[in-house]
Amino acid sequence: MRGAKLKGANLREAELREANLTGADLSGADLTAATLRNAILKDANLHGALLMRTDLSDADLRGAKLTGANLEGSDLWRANLMGCIISPKVLHAALNCRSK
Repeated sequence: MRGAKLKGANLREAELREANLTGADLSGADLTAATLRNAILKDANLHGALLMRTDLSDADLRGAKLTGANLEGSDLWRANLMGCIISPKVLHAALNCRSK
């Protein structure tokens, strides 16, 4: 599925464990409650994607574009976020951080 064009796709609750989505366009896609454990999303475009309650544990998100994505309640345990493009607000929501 490398480089797949899945812009705006409905992938709610999809089982994508260990999928190779390197460079895929998932912008605006609905991945709510999907399983992406051990998936490779390197350099993927997830701009504006819905990733609420998504299992991204051990996922490779290096260089992924996560601007405007909703990661609330997602599992990011040991996910590699090195070099990804993400706003502090989105990251804080994903990690359930509280502001002062």
